Amino acid sequence: DINDNAPSFRDTETELRISEMTAPGSRFPLPDAHDPDSGRNSLQSYELSGDEHFSLAVQAGPGGDQRPELVLAKALDREEAAFHELVLRAIDGGDPARTGTARIRVTVLDVNDNAPVFSQAEYTVRVPEDVPVGSVLVTVTATDSDEGLNGQVKYSLKKSTGKALKMLQLNSDTGEITLLQSLDFEEGDSYELEVQGRDSGSLFDATKVTITVTDVNDNTPKISMRSALSEISEDATSGTVVALLHVHDRDSGANGEVRCSLDGDVPFRLEKSFDDYYRVVTARELDREQVSEYNVTVRAADGGSPPLQSSAVLALRVLDVNDNAPVFAEERYSARVAENNAAGALVLTVRATDADWGQNARVRYRLSEGRVRGAALSSYVALFAVDSESGEVRTAGPLDFEQKNKYIFGLEARDGGGLVSHCKVQIDITDVNDNAPEI
Repeated sequence: DINDNAPSFRDTETELRISEMTAPGSRFPLPDAHDPDSGRNSLQSYELSGDEHFSLAVQAGPGGDQRPELVLAKALDREEAAFHELVLRAIDGGDPARTGTARIRVTVLDVNDNAPVFSQAEYTVRVPEDVPVGSVLVTVTATDSDEGLNGQVKYSLKKSTGKALKMLQLNSDTGEITLLQSLDFEEGDSYELEVQGRDSGSLFDATKVTITVTDVNDNTPKISMRSALSEISEDATSGTVVALLHVHDRDSGANGEVRCSLDGDVPFRLEKSFDDYYRVVTARELDREQVSEYNVTVRAADGGSPPLQSSAVLALRVLDVNDNAPVFAEERYSARVAENNAAGALVLTVRATDADWGQNARVRYRLSEGRVRGAALSSYVALFAVDSESGEVRTAGPLDFEQKNKYIFGLEARDGGGLVSHCKVQIDITDVNDNAPEI
């Protein structure tokens, strides 16, 4: 026999799952190798390389074969190392020796051997009395180095006053302490809780939570509209009064001193009448075509630190004044029409728009002026007609290229308020072979 075969493992990778509480000295069978050679060329020994937690033992089987075993030499700790990678080597007796290897992966199974630990022994937080209901005042956090359910922490209140239970709520999953009711420094300036963090077993930790309420300027100024317009004409003169209002703050001193202002760039201003009374007046001309509605925000702020403020909205609709004449889309319209066209044929359509609103923006069309070989307006009205609503220009009578091959006349657009604009219309008549030669 010659050493022409290396030892080999049926499975080159093996995974063992061992609890971190397994006692040192515990043994676990490992896969054995096979070498078809004989004598000294056959499998002779095993070696293990890895780390200090494991060693190798080899037991003799009933037939004299070698059976490798993994021995736990040092206690495991999943929190320090969740996996261990080892290499088992099988060696024959040839010269040179041949070897085969198998990878051994040890997965350390978690045991609930760590209690939760809060990040702080005591949590202290200061909150103003005007903090909104639903706000998270403080979040307690406990961590557990175990994994899975063993590492999940649930929070609970171990000890608290009856008033704290009504005012505060603890989220058992996140540790958030949320405000349930509005705070009032004058009624209670401090709340103490003892929170416990427990894992899925019986291990726990506790921490103390102190919430201190600080006093603030807690009365906002009140704005009351004594009288206000809802509509104003766009031609209202500067200084026109649109609203009267009164402001009041129940606080005293600087906290009760109120300053009023208007938000944004609006064509209005505030004027103080007397004491805490103000009037809102127009500051410049209005233009409905630019802005048709205003939501004027009146803001009142007191002198507290930080200042409290309130606001009221004055809704104003700007009424239209007929200050815009219709505007034609084109100054001059032109079209070509064949002679002998049937009456009612569409020649062209004019269009004028008016920036005003409602009746002031309603545009009607009519023929304004023109000439047909010097004839009066009544003469060419018989030839062309314009629809007063749509602006469609149609033939009203027969056209004869031999009599006249071009018509130029004016159209008028008039809005509902009487403002007028004009455009020119040129219609060229094209010839049709409708005349036989004369001898």
